[in-house]
Order: sequence, then structure tokens, then C-alpha cells
Amino acid sequence: MQAAAAESSQTVDRRRRSLGVSREKPPQPGQRAPTFQSTAMSPRGVPTVVPAANFSAADDGAALRAAMKGFGTDEQAIIDILTTRSNAQRQEMARYFTTEYGRDLIDDLKSELGGHFEDVVVALVRPPADYLCKQLHKAMEGMGTNEHTLIEILCSRSNSEVQDLVTAYERLYDRPLAEHMCSETSGDFRRLLTLIVTGVRSESTAVDQAKAREQAEQLHAAGEGKLGTDEEVFNRILAHESFDQLRLIFEEYKNVSGRTIQQAIRDELGGELKEAISTIVECVQNPAAFFAERLHKAIAGAGTDDETLIRIIVSRSEIDLGDIKREYERLYEKTLESAVKNECSGDYKRTLLALIGGP
Repeated sequence: MQAAAAESSQTVDRRRRSLGVSREKPPQPGQRAPTFQSTAMSPRGVPTVVPAANFSAADDGAALRAAMKGFGTDEQAIIDILTTRSNAQRQEMARYFTTEYGRDLIDDLKSELGGHFEDVVVALVRPPADYLCKQLHKAMEGMGTNEHTLIEILCSRSNSEVQDLVTAYERLYDRPLAEHMCSETSGDFRRLLTLIVTGVRSESTAVDQAKAREQAEQLHAAGEGKLGTDEEVFNRILAHESFDQLRLIFEEYKNVSGRTIQQAIRDELGGELKEAISTIVECVQNPAAFFAERLHKAIAGAGTDDETLIRIIVSRSEIDLGDIKREYERLYEKTLESAVKNECSGDYKRTLLALIGGP
């Protein structure tokens, strides 16, 4: 068993209690990128960004143009507009911007902004599936692979959400996501991600108590009940079963073994497979706590993992960032806002705080 080094024993106790280079192809003219709203294996939570009432793409598009036209840039106007509109509304603004001015909104923002402020603003303007696909692509391109990013994105989302990413990835990069992923990973970890990406998971809301008991016994027999570990059994059950069924299986596992599924995973699995399986378990039981921990790791310690910080805050802002920030405060006894204030600065900080703050 290995506890995460960044967590104190007190934090771990609180956490346990909470758990019961290719060319991109944008959509063709007149074609909208697929909308993508993740539920991260749970009913819809509390967002911090909601659609603006009395929205006008023309008014906002004109205001953005004015903020970037001429000498200097009105960064606060850009923040005020983009952080208080839904992504669907931002896409309407971008289309208006192209139709009215013959310009690409993202290109103009890139030319006017810089650093992490540019990164978070561009992330807000991209269609959600496209943004996450860019993150997946970056995690696999070049020297080395960022397995943590692959795991966070692919293991925290439902089958339908992953299939949206699969479709967008091939549109953007002329390459199947599964093929690229298989070339960058190996072993049981690759086999698990392949199962997830190929869409084998059930999306049924019906659960089977007897089957859950049987599958819990299979997991126990494949791990704690034998010498060595049969990783294939863990992969098969964790990648195939619906989230509701997995929740029941994890409850039955405690009855079968007297220990939690998390304890079994810590003892029986290792490496990236252990992290991936643990992510599925955590996101089935308490996705807000999972993302709160990811944010804490991005902020704590030497340096800030700005890419992870931006990805989670932007991608969860219309879904459950309100839940995540409450979990963050419960787990770490400080607010997410205060952590961001301490680690970030300038317009970048103001943008993140506007997204965290809520409507």
C-alpha cells in the first residue's frame, strides 16, 4: 500500500470518508462541433458557469472586437464576457465574429494575449470535446507520454462522453484515438484504455444485485484471494460495467472481503494501471473529490501545474465545479479560491477566480 505523498494522514481519512503533429481540422462552414457536456460518471452537479440571460452573440462579438481593436487590449472586458457565458454561447459568438468581421476569434485572442491567460481564454472558446482532444494529443505527442492526463480525461467519463472524444479526435487529427493511444502505452494499462475508448461499457441504469455479488467475488479471487493478480479480470469488470453496477459491485466487495475495493487496488495493482483503476473507482463514488485532489496536486508543492489547473476548472465549470470547490475546502481546510490566489497572478488569476466564483 502506498499513500499519495502529497496527502497528510488527516486528509486521507477525510477522503476515505467521502467515498461510500498533425494539422487540426475545425468543423466545416455551417457545421457545428459536437457539444460535449461531461457528467463524470455521476448525476449532474452544481456548475459555476451557466448560460447568460438575454444573451446576444452580436453584442458580445462586437464587444470582444472592440476589446482587441486598436492600441492596447481590454483584458477585463474579455474576462467579463467569456467567464459569464456558456460554451454554447461562446460558440455563437465565435460564429458571429467570423461572419461579421471575417476573422477567427481564437486567432485574434492568441495575437492579443499571452502566457497562461491566453491558455485559459482559448480553452474557454474552444468546443469542449475539441479542447479535451487537444489535451489528449499533447499528452501523447513528442518525447514521453503524460499518462496522468490520459487517465484523468478517459477514466473519469462515461462511454457516450468518451465516444464524443473519439469522434472529435479523428476529425481533428485524421487518426483514430485508439491507434494513437496504443502506440504510446503498453501492457495491461493499454488494454484497459483500449477497452474504454472502444466503447464496451454498458450505459444501462438497471443493476443486478446477484451479478454484483458474483463480480465482487471474481475481483476478490483475482486479487486478494490468490497469489499474484489477474489484471484481466479487473480490466474486464471495471471497463465493461455501467457506473451504477460498479457502485453496487464496490459495496458487495466490502461484504465479500471485509475490505474496500480501494484497499484491494492499492495492494494488488501497480503503476499506471493502478492509477487508472483507482480513478474509475473514485469517479464512480465521488467525482468531485477526485477532481479536488487533482487540483490540489496541481497547486501544492514546488511549481504549479497550470495545464491541469486550467483543464479541470474550464472543463468542469458548467458541470460540477461548485461541488468540486466544496470538496476542496472539506478535504484541505482552505478554499479553492484562496489556493488560486496564492499560486496565480494577473489576468490569469482573475479569469480562474471568475470561473470558480459561480453565477
